[in-house]
Amino acid sequence: MQAPHGASRIPPLVDPGPALSADQVRRWSRHLLLPQLGEIAQRRLRASRVCVVGAGGLGAPVLLYLAAAGVGRLGVVDADDVELSNLQRQILHGVADVGAPKVASARSRVAEIDPAVDVVTHHLRLTADNVDLLAQYDLVVDGTDNFETRYLVNDACVRWGLPEVWGSVYRFDAQVATFWGAPPAGVPAVQLRDLFPQPPAPGEVPSCDAAGVLGALCGQVGSLMATEAVKLITGVGDPLLGRVLLIDALRARWTEVPLRGGAHGETDVSGAARAGAGAAHATDAAAPSVGEITAPELAGLLADGSVTVVDVREPMEREIASLPGALPLPMGELVRDPAAVPADRPVVLMCHHGVRSVQAALHLVAHGRTGVRHLVGGIDAWSLTVDPSVPRY
Repeated sequence: MQAPHGASRIPPLVDPGPALSADQVRRWSRHLLLPQLGEIAQRRLRASRVCVVGAGGLGAPVLLYLAAAGVGRLGVVDADDVELSNLQRQILHGVADVGAPKVASARSRVAEIDPAVDVVTHHLRLTADNVDLLAQYDLVVDGTDNFETRYLVNDACVRWGLPEVWGSVYRFDAQVATFWGAPPAGVPAVQLRDLFPQPPAPGEVPSCDAAGVLGALCGQVGSLMATEAVKLITGVGDPLLGRVLLIDALRARWTEVPLRGGAHGETDVSGAARAGAGAAHATDAAAPSVGEITAPELAGLLADGSVTVVDVREPMEREIASLPGALPLPMGELVRDPAAVPADRPVVLMCHHGVRSVQAALHLVAHGRTGVRHLVGGIDAWSLTVDPSVPRY
């Protein structure tokens, strides 16, 4: 369901703040010229409280753009200090900040943009004991780089009824979505566990430290996340609720897959009223079910030819390592044409580490396919457990 151009199916998250001063009118004049925003939306931004978890590759552009957009209070959560290797993508920080806490660097940089922004620094690592600090905000933006914190943040947002803008970057690929366990009436609830029910096993998916990441892609994704935050705060446009945006930077392609919520029963929103996020709403559709298969299990099925394997990686990846007999169908092509996947046998989706394959499988199930599974751990798992002659990359 898409809203008409400029309209939104989501009401504004924040009430308008005080009237703008003459200097503020000049500062945000380009926003005020937009019919979809205008003065009232700008006053909503100034009254909003947004917590950005992570002041790294994604959090950096989010903080810069939200500060420039006029968000009144920015919370910054990060336990790390600035390192030289961060400067390739974490544009909040400079050479002079190396060795300093990232939250301190973020505070200084935001003050250069707008000293009137109230920056609240949380120099800590989120745990189950302190994650409820998020409840003091209207909106959470998750720019973290580890699965433990991502699930911790999302579970807390569901518990408190907070909307969450989420992004992930890996090498040249990225994903962006908005989750909300307690959206307004008429909007299905959706959360991270509807996309990935459980985090991968430790070490199953390499971090950016081990695998690398394109710095400029972090800027693209962070800008999108900031845009989603502005839309939610002001009630403009159609947020990425129920949709996951996939970005393939190497091929310059953006696609999206649908995401349905409801696999987790009634959302616990006992704190929703305190968080100002509205009442709980039951989803109108059950979450799609996607099965898993391990590499040794797949090897047994391939031996008797009872399954079709679809490789959703890009051609250059298949040149490095491939699975004999797998049907090559890059993710973008599968999303555009699900019927390209043969329907005569059960299907197993595979990719590099098992991330894109889950999304591809969800997309097929959403289009009515049954008997769909994905290869846990991707072709790297195949190399580790079945055929060590297949290169890892």
